[in-house]
Amino acid sequence: MPKILVQSSQAPVTGFTDASKPSPLAQAIRAGDFLYVSGQGPLDPVTRKVTADDIATQTRQVLANLAAVLEAGGATIAHVVNMRVCLRNTSDFPVFNETFREVLNGEKVTRTCTGGTPHRAGVLVEIDCVAYLG
Repeated sequence: MPKILVQSSQAPVTGFTDASKPSPLAQAIRAGDFLYVSGQGPLDPVTRKVTADDIATQTRQVLANLAAVLEAGGATIAHVVNMRVCLRNTSDFPVFNETFREVLNGEKVTRTCTGGTPHRAGVLVEIDCVAYLG
């Protein structure tokens, strides 16, 4: 079964090391009954610039970007089975986790959250996910 590329104009395209060249990444790929969404950061969909400098606002933007890509692929957060989170500062975890809980509003997913250094300056959080559409 071929993979299907998914694109949303309501979420930023990322993966640029040189803005004059196309990104090597897909926002998401559907493979069978699964939708794999590339890591989303707290970027404005139009400007591709970081939208805020606090973890709560960035977390909301990241989850909004994920939701937009999921929608383009025929899914919602309710279809998500797994998320991977990278926090620049692990000390942000309590505020991140509370914001995540508020946005998901009772929806349950499996999740791994690690500390690391997202590649883009100013990005405090990045999240990717896998959704099951079957």
